[in-house]
Amino acid sequence: MENTVQLNQMIEQIVISPQQLLAHWQGHRGLTRRLIEVYPEEHFFSYSLGSMRPCSALIDEVLQMADQSMQGVVSGEWPSYGEGAEAAPKATTKEQVLAQWDRVTEKINAYWPQIPLTRFQEVDKAFGLYEGPIYWFLFYLIDNEIHHRGQAYVYLRTLGVEPPAFWDRPQH
Repeated sequence: MENTVQLNQMIEQIVISPQQLLAHWQGHRGLTRRLIEVYPEEHFFSYSLGSMRPCSALIDEVLQMADQSMQGVVSGEWPSYGEGAEAAPKATTKEQVLAQWDRVTEKINAYWPQIPLTRFQEVDKAFGLYEGPIYWFLFYLIDNEIHHRGQAYVYLRTLGVEPPAFWDRPQH
């Protein structure tokens, strides 16, 4: 009974629920997906500025991080970064990238309800590299996506393409 009372007290102090955090992340993922859709195919795998990577490489990093993270977020069992992701051939078209994006979105949605509420506060070392509470690591995943999407926005603007409005992130 005491554990239930403590858990209820903790829940009452939450600023954002796990469902709200997932909706926030999926809002960003939806916006990034729309960016991929409008990105010119002929530039997606090759166009870059300065020393930045092409958009496809930025998106591939975001995909790998999200894909490989969910098992560790739920269980604390993390693969080494670059290992343990579902075997998918390297995408060579935007259509393939979008299919991978949708697969990872489904994976996030499937794993999310399995995250125990107390797990968000637990300190873990994701991929043996990033140590901190699980909520912090989830923010890192979101921030990393926003960062790379910002780079892709610059690319689109220099290519004369209007990117999707950055604020257009429906919260479901």
